[in-house]
Amino acid sequence: MSNSVATNKIRMGMVGGGQGAFIGAVHRCAAFLDGEIELVCGAFSSKPENCVESGKALNIAPERSYTDFKTMFSEEAKLPESERMQFVSIVTPNHLHFPVAKAAIEAGFHVLSDKPATFTLDEAIALKSVIDKNPVLYGLTHTYTGYPLVKEARHRVAAGELGQVTKIVVEYSQGWLASKDDETSKQASWRLDPKQAGVSCCMGDIGVHAANLAETISGLEITELCSDLEPVVAGRLLDDDGTVLLKFNNGAKGVLISSQIAVGEENNLNIRIYGTKASLQWQQQEPNTLVLKFNDKPSQIIRTGVGNFCDEALAATRTPAGHPEGYIEAFANIYRQFAQQVREFDSPESSSVNRDETPGIVDAVRGMAFIENVVAASRSSQKWHPFLLSNINLD
Repeated sequence: MSNSVATNKIRMGMVGGGQGAFIGAVHRCAAFLDGEIELVCGAFSSKPENCVESGKALNIAPERSYTDFKTMFSEEAKLPESERMQFVSIVTPNHLHFPVAKAAIEAGFHVLSDKPATFTLDEAIALKSVIDKNPVLYGLTHTYTGYPLVKEARHRVAAGELGQVTKIVVEYSQGWLASKDDETSKQASWRLDPKQAGVSCCMGDIGVHAANLAETISGLEITELCSDLEPVVAGRLLDDDGTVLLKFNNGAKGVLISSQIAVGEENNLNIRIYGTKASLQWQQQEPNTLVLKFNDKPSQIIRTGVGNFCDEALAATRTPAGHPEGYIEAFANIYRQFAQQVREFDSPESSSVNRDETPGIVDAVRGMAFIENVVAASRSSQKWHPFLLSNINLD
């Protein structure tokens, strides 16, 4: 079950996520769920009037509701250490992730960013360099890694229950962009705009989650890929659908399917990992169930909260068996992990911080590498495209 609530809350600021934004509210719900984090300041919008109104709606003190992130970092740094924000949550469109994160880190604040980490791979590499030079924490909200049974699946693969992994099939399909009529919302407009989203819509938005989940659970790394991306809906500049063939560093093969024009699909993220001894299957829309399958005995259905689980899965489990552990709870696990890391980092009594609990800058760089490589491979006439991360030290 969840850990006890700490006495002193971790103080969070937020950039983006103002009125009219979807993901900002999700981040705030997740951050507040365990009572370990409080929102003390924010620069909630690129529009000053929205910043002010959003601050009022969130009960932020007027003097700490800023109209731009640079002013926010400068003014917060002037406050006593016991009052200033300790970390910033970045929930802007993609093109602002890097400048906001860089400015926050250089001002001495920890960062928890929505994905993808940056607008380009070069920016992700530059961000790692900034982090390496500054004593702060950086986390990335790859939400689905927060589910208890994702943690349990990773543990079982690492323990050898599947044998050697031979094949991975991962899919993330949605249908919310299946028509031209779906482009009018704020959420759609920036995702389909290359100036705000980057080189990809579908793969950059949800395909990267599928790739991260495949690497996280299997413990493997993508080494080569062959992809076919396209905008199915006429007139779009960025992909809304794609299929990717994958090769992993142990010789395993894989298939990644990602679509935002799959009519009738909601958030169908699912993964199947096959090994020489067994296979496993997990679906985000049925997150309390993990299925283990065998050739020589009946399948095993593993349910959250029932039976013995690894420590990581137990720590991420919040409710008794039969109560669904959902999207907000998984998101909240990321925030709780990061809050614990911040508390350890900022405590004079602490000698070490477990940075492996929360997806970090390595996941950030690999995520941007996936996005850019999958786009490049789709444009290339070469069948297999190397997953280019040469000369990049991710240690």
